[in-house]
Amino acid sequence: MNNDDELGKGPIAELLDNWFPAEDAVLQRLRKELQLVRLPASRDVFRRGEACDSYLVVVKGSVRVSALSPSGREVVLYRVTDGQSCVITTACLISGDVYPAEGVTESATTALAVPQRVFAQALACSAAFRSFVFFNQGKRLSDLIQRVQDVAFGRVDARLARLLLERGEGNGGAVRATHQQLATELGTAREVISRQLKVFEKEGCVRAQRGSVEVLQPDVLARISRDAAG
Repeated sequence: MNNDDELGKGPIAELLDNWFPAEDAVLQRLRKELQLVRLPASRDVFRRGEACDSYLVVVKGSVRVSALSPSGREVVLYRVTDGQSCVITTACLISGDVYPAEGVTESATTALAVPQRVFAQALACSAAFRSFVFFNQGKRLSDLIQRVQDVAFGRVDARLARLLLERGEGNGGAVRATHQQLATELGTAREVISRQLKVFEKEGCVRAQRGSVEVLQPDVLARISRDAAG
C-alpha cells in the first residue's frame, strides 16, 4: 500500500480498517495493493471503449461522467464526488464490459484505486466492502435513473431555472457557463438553451452575457422550478 499519510489516518484509514480488518490476514494482504491516485483537473479518468481495471472511490474532488449521442452531442450523466464511487465503473468491473461513457476530472482529484483482482477478492471476502460497494451502486443507480427521467421528461425551463439557481448560489447569482455548457449539463441542444434564456431575459429573471448568466430574480426562477415539480 502507498505510505501516504492520507491512507494511514483519518476517514480513509477508518474506511480501510472497516473493509480490511487487521485480524483477517487475507484481507490485510489485499489492503497492501491499494493505491492513492492524484489527478489534475481536466484529466481523462476513463474513455468509452476502454476496459475497466480498477474500482475507484473519490476521496476529494469531482469526476464528470458523460456520454455522447449518435449525433456527437455530449450529455452529462452524473458526477462522482467525495466518498462516492462510479456506478458505470462498478458495473463494468462486475460484468467485464468496456466503458460505455467517459469520465473527466473537473478539479484536482484524489481517489482510492482498488485493482480489479483485489476488488473481486474483497467483494467475496469482506462483508463491509461488499456492503459499501452495493450501497453506493444502488444509490448512484437511483440518481442516474432520476437523471434520465429529467432529460427525457422534464421541462427545459424548470430544469434550466434549477441549474441557474444551483450554480449561482454563493456567487451572487453569477453563473460562469456558455450556452453550450448549460446545454451539455441538461442533455439538450444549445439552441434550446439560447431560446429559453431569451425568454427568461424578457421576463427579467436573468441577464445573459458571453460566457456567463446573471440571475436577477431568483424567486421567479424558484417558482418556475416548483411549478413544474408540482
